[in-house]
Amino acid sequence: MSDSYASRTAVHEHVADGFGSVRVLPLDPSADAAVLHRWVSGERAVFWGMNGLTERQVAEIYAHMDTLDTHHAYLVVKDGEPAALLQTYEPEADRVGDCYPVEPGDIGIHLLLAPAGPKGTCSGWTAVLLTIMIRFVLLGLDRGRVVVDPDVANEKAVARFLRQGFTAGPEVVLPEIDLPDVYLPEKKAQLAFLTREAAFGDR
Repeated sequence: MSDSYASRTAVHEHVADGFGSVRVLPLDPSADAAVLHRWVSGERAVFWGMNGLTERQVAEIYAHMDTLDTHHAYLVVKDGEPAALLQTYEPEADRVGDCYPVEPGDIGIHLLLAPAGPKGTCSGWTAVLLTIMIRFVLLGLDRGRVVVDPDVANEKAVARFLRQGFTAGPEVVLPEIDLPDVYLPEKKAQLAFLTREAAFGDR
C-alpha cells in the first residue's frame, strides 16, 4: 500500500473476499488533485463536467467543497491504489432537491470510477465497489435512501445503477447554477433510488 494513503485515516474500511481491501478517505484537495485531474480529463469522464479544467482548477473546486457541511468528497482506495471518487450531498441543499420530494434520510451520491489499468479490471469489479460504497453511505452514515442523478445520455451509468438494484425515478431537468464559486450547466438527469431496506434488509 502506498505510504501516502496508508497514513491517512479512513472513514470506512471493508475487505471483500476475492476482491481486496477498500478504504474510503476524506479527499485532500491538494494532495489528490493530480489523480483527480487525470481522471476527470478523459473522454470517458465527459459527464462529470470537468473536461478542460486545469489541475489547479480541479483542486480549487474540491477545496471549495471541503468548506461545505452539505457536500463531501472521498477518495476510494483499493489495495493501496486510487480506485474511485465518491461525492455525497444532502439533496435539500442541492439542485436535485428542487426536482423530487426529498424524504428524511435521503442522501445523494456521485461516483467516478478510475480508468481501468493496463491489466483491466476483474469481472464484477464495478458491482463490488459500488456495493461497498452503498454500504458506507447507507449503513456507515446511517441513511435510509440513496438518490443518484446520472445524465440521461450516460446510458452506461444509468444501466449500472439499475443492475445494482436502484429503482428508476423520473427524468428531470436540473437547473443551471452560475455562482462565483461554482458553475453547473443545465442537465437532463435520470433519477434513481435505492432504499436501505432493499439493499440490506432490516439492518
